[in-house]
Amino acid sequence: MDAPDKLSLTIRLPTEARSLEPFTLSAPRAFPARAARAFNRIAFAAAHVVADPLSARDPWVEPAIDWDATIAFRRHLWGLGFGVAEAMDTAQRGMGLDWPSALELVRRSVAASREVPGAFLASGAGTDHLAPRPDLSLADVIAAYEEQCAAIEAAGSPIILMASRALAACARGPEDYAQVYGRILAQVREPVIIHWLGEMFDPALAGYWGHADHGRAMEVALAIIREHAAKVDGVKVSLLDKQKEIDMRRRLPAGVRMYTGDDFNYAELIEGDREGYSDALLGIFDAIAPAASAALAALGAGDRKAFHEILAPTVPLSRHVFRAPTRFYKTGVVFMAWLNGHQEHFVMVGGQQSARGILHFAEIFRLADAAGLIRDPELAVARMKHLLAIHGLQG
Repeated sequence: MDAPDKLSLTIRLPTEARSLEPFTLSAPRAFPARAARAFNRIAFAAAHVVADPLSARDPWVEPAIDWDATIAFRRHLWGLGFGVAEAMDTAQRGMGLDWPSALELVRRSVAASREVPGAFLASGAGTDHLAPRPDLSLADVIAAYEEQCAAIEAAGSPIILMASRALAACARGPEDYAQVYGRILAQVREPVIIHWLGEMFDPALAGYWGHADHGRAMEVALAIIREHAAKVDGVKVSLLDKQKEIDMRRRLPAGVRMYTGDDFNYAELIEGDREGYSDALLGIFDAIAPAASAALAALGAGDRKAFHEILAPTVPLSRHVFRAPTRFYKTGVVFMAWLNGHQEHFVMVGGQQSARGILHFAEIFRLADAAGLIRDPELAVARMKHLLAIHGLQG
């Protein structure tokens, strides 16, 4: 095949100055399509769902999912060596994906994983079918957790114990968190990953663990983990503060892993220091999977220089995708999947493709190119021009 014409790889992108400026794409990096070698870190990619654009359902009311495309993307992640963190916030849990659809997603992913040698996953169990209200009882929250945990276990998946909006709404203090988590951890069959999702990802979770101050909240979480360490595989911390994660990591009981959820500082946290390192459970791995797989393979081979050389240009991209309001990061993740041909449309569950503006998408385009993550420049330019045209712009 002839090399694409240079002119076809130039596009005019909007700027904050309200103008259009020419942008010429670089050649994509030749990342392996499969994992090059085993990783020496556990690495979960929190995966998005692909909406069904031909559904008659109203997207703000009832989710419609293209199951074939959704599972195909999980096969892509498994092939690159990642575990799939299923039905998490990256899959728009609580922002368009309801509990019945999440459970169906888990069941389908578990079935698909059994057909892929070495594939692994863990799935989110929470309380999102229970509307948050201050007049809820702890018994209500416990029952909601029990229902979802039982369903996830019956589906054949390990559990990621998600933070609860309902608990945040009704808890009176740290002792209520200890009671709820203690009850659930006493019942689960296998060790779980506890997810501490910060308020920057979900404002309804402000004050989680009974304290607005993260330091005091950490003390509560650590006390719960220590008391139930045999039932805790690890904790995923999503506070976008590397020092807080490091401080907590150093205080975890032996055998309990730290899974970084820091989409700003993941490279240095995964590399670690003399006292330890973080494994990973990251939404950005959905968007940067080829680069992250190559970097983790390099780290597994002892090549820390290559690890950082590959990941360094992905960090500005990730920080932009996850910029405030951080909860809208899913839009950038799905935009990247569409740009790279993993799905045929840029439509999201709940209509969330409208959560970011065209300037945001233009900058993702530039940063993805800088990271070598636009795998088919001609396709990406054609799709970006289509999106620009929808916004009344001629790229």
